[in-house]
Amino acid sequence: MWRFQVDGMSCGHCEKAVRSAVQALQADAVVQVDLASGKVSVQAPQLKPEQIIAAIEDAGYDARLTEALA
Repeated sequence: MWRFQVDGMSCGHCEKAVRSAVQALQADAVVQVDLASGKVSVQAPQLKPEQIIAAIEDAGYDARLTEALA
């Protein structure tokens, strides 16, 4: 599982856009979004963090990896 700081999210639409961007790469990815803190947790064993960041940035948000959990 990875945790990312995602800047620019402010509403339910933003949350859906980020979740959809990641799930477009891996449909069964588990994506948890905390709008208040801007943190996004992703469990997607087939993906690399760089792919997730690129997808989130393509959706229009700034993202950076903050934590990698085993």
